[in-house]
Amino acid sequence: MTYDTTIGLSGEELRGRAARLIPGGCHTYAKGDDQFPAIAPPFIVRGSGSHVWSCDGREYIEYGMGLRAVTLGHAFPPILEAAIRELAKGSNFTRPSPVEVECAECLLEMVPGAEMVKFCKDGSHAVDGAIRLARAFTGRDLIAVCGDHPFFSTSDWFIGTTEMSAGIPDATKRLVLKFRYNDIDDLEALFALHPKQIACVIMEAARTEEPHEGYLAEVRKLADRYGAVLVFDEMITGFRWHNGGAQGVYKVTPDLSTFGKALANGFSVSALCGRRELMKLGGSQHDRERVFLLSTTHGAEAHELAAALATMKYYQAHPVVGTLYERGARLRAGFVEAVCEFGLYGHVEVVGRDCNLLFVTRDAEGRPSQALRALFMQELVRHGVLAPSFVVSYSHSEDDIDKTVDAVRAALRVYGRALEDGVEKYLVGRPVMPVFRRHG
Repeated sequence: MTYDTTIGLSGEELRGRAARLIPGGCHTYAKGDDQFPAIAPPFIVRGSGSHVWSCDGREYIEYGMGLRAVTLGHAFPPILEAAIRELAKGSNFTRPSPVEVECAECLLEMVPGAEMVKFCKDGSHAVDGAIRLARAFTGRDLIAVCGDHPFFSTSDWFIGTTEMSAGIPDATKRLVLKFRYNDIDDLEALFALHPKQIACVIMEAARTEEPHEGYLAEVRKLADRYGAVLVFDEMITGFRWHNGGAQGVYKVTPDLSTFGKALANGFSVSALCGRRELMKLGGSQHDRERVFLLSTTHGAEAHELAAALATMKYYQAHPVVGTLYERGARLRAGFVEAVCEFGLYGHVEVVGRDCNLLFVTRDAEGRPSQALRALFMQELVRHGVLAPSFVVSYSHSEDDIDKTVDAVRAALRVYGRALEDGVEKYLVGRPVMPVFRRHG
């Protein structure tokens, strides 16, 4: 058995200790044991580019890349070097660091329509700041949130809309209204039902489903007509769809937008940016009541902002987004060819933009199946691929993609047998589970 020399414990020993010490066994639900097949590596000890290594020394081609945060690659030298240079000067001071201004200028240069920005550590806080600004600006309480998009914040206002709403007051839940994506009539009905009460519309501009022709422009018009603030959550789409985010693709400018994940290639940096008229309420150069906006001890650590600045500069100088699309298209083509080869069309499919591919698993009757998802991931792991999705990074090579397609073929061979013989004959351990569930 191989041990990680930094801590002297095997993966299984670590798993047992983590289960006793940490609720859920890790600090991010999406990285938990219940999200991966039983044979998946329980811990990752290091990464380089598109590859990672487990405690037992096994190497994997990784997809998802830190929940889409590591877009350039693990330990990507130019970003790592920028962070180390800044860290050598110190990371947190009593007054602001010059890198705060540099980073702000660079982001505002890249995002169309954004006039001011404030940085923080995670996407939830950035989105929470947008909600607070919208409520303060409009004097309204209700939030219209796209119910087809899975996650916006860890705060009560959003978690109260999910299946994991324990501990959240009903009064908070009643302040949030859901609408369906690509259904403009559904959103308009909310405005009609709650006149002059909705502070903002918050949504992702796109996810696995592309917006219908003119849909986002109509959302923009509705928000203007009813005096609501339009917020785009660009945590996933930012620095993946386009250098300027999804709004750079679809040519619809929100009042506020939030960025994170790929913004600093895995370093903890997120951002709220938007129109000066709203953003300035978080400062003092106005005559309205001030808004407490994104003020934390570690909100603008210099080395992490240096990483964000280096990441944005790298995007400006290299064809990062184009490469994500190219590699994703290659992977999609190989995946589809393999699915057709094994006659599994309708049972396994890849969805989303080429730069952000997810896979869907269905049983013999065409119903979504968590057990078959676990089996598919399990067989990929057996062939050296760790893939909760097929979200590529800039570091994924053509050889990585070709090896992944080979692993997909091997996984589909077992998948086809499982459809005939029953998944329980092939799956080791339990199915994977949705994050948002009430029990278990």
